[in-house]
Amino acid sequence: MTAEGIDMECYTEFAYLYDTFMEDVPYDKWADLLSCLIKQYGENTRTVLDLGCGTGTLTLKLSEMGFDVTGVDNSQDMLSVADSKAFENDKDILFINQDMRTLDLIEKQDCIVSVCDCINYLVLDEDVLDTFGSVKNCLNRDGLFIFDFNTVYKYETVIGDTTIAENRGDCSFIWENFYSPDDHINEYDVTFFKKVSDEEDGLFKRFEETHIQRAYTLEEMKMFILKAGFRFITAIDEETGKEPTDRSERIYMVCRK
Repeated sequence: MTAEGIDMECYTEFAYLYDTFMEDVPYDKWADLLSCLIKQYGENTRTVLDLGCGTGTLTLKLSEMGFDVTGVDNSQDMLSVADSKAFENDKDILFINQDMRTLDLIEKQDCIVSVCDCINYLVLDEDVLDTFGSVKNCLNRDGLFIFDFNTVYKYETVIGDTTIAENRGDCSFIWENFYSPDDHINEYDVTFFKKVSDEEDGLFKRFEETHIQRAYTLEEMKMFILKAGFRFITAIDEETGKEPTDRSERIYMVCRK
């Protein structure tokens, strides 16, 4: 297994099934946590950019909390879903198709957030540093950067080499996960079956995607933050809301320009 950087073909056809299979993701909890962190460390924050916004579920929740939100993602298919969702909810949200490693905005932001494993898709050191550098350039003075990441413990112990299958009636998937402890690279191959005919014995279309992620330690993330010129503020275990431990699965990082 090798790491060659972000796969630009991820989240194509899967984008239109993404919300179906992600209905158990705790977006409300994440939005509340982000709002609390922003209010605690960025008192005058008005503009927030959701980096790696996907189908815009979290983006919408932050908008409903009163922030002036922009969404950025490198999948145009995901952004198409997000844009439709914003329109249906009567929200005027700008969605931009950009690579997080070369983020370039007309207006600087008070805060940039990136959650739901986005940083784990950066599998090379230079990917992380390029992303953090572009984020820093797009922040106002003293702006906040808040992101999460899945830990080595989660990939090694919780996910590991597993196969998951799930049937949702009109669509189903098989997820095969492979983790390499030598280089901390995680690969999951997903096969989807989407119903394309309404007949009782209707046809299903099959398509596949491969996603590559890298597991990180808290110490590695702190190093990247400091190398990029940010000031580290705090790290929080997503599950407990407390200081991370060696059994933390997802960690939130808060840093300042």
